[in-house]
Amino acid sequence: MRLLHARIDTTVIALWLGHESVETTQIYVHADMTLKERALARTTPIGTKPGRFQPTDQLLAFLEGL
Repeated sequence: MRLLHARIDTTVIALWLGHESVETTQIYVHADMTLKERALARTTPIGTKPGRFQPTDQLLAFLEGL
């Protein structure tokens, strides 16, 4: 995970760890929320406030009622 955070390419990580294929290394990418948040932060539309979605009480009540 530290290598991913240091932005080391997954193919290099796969070689270092002795993985048979790069697909095996993708498990780490899918498990890391920090990397996902960093990628999403780069796709924030212009003019929007960055940050996490905060659902309204009305939405939460609706979802709890399902």
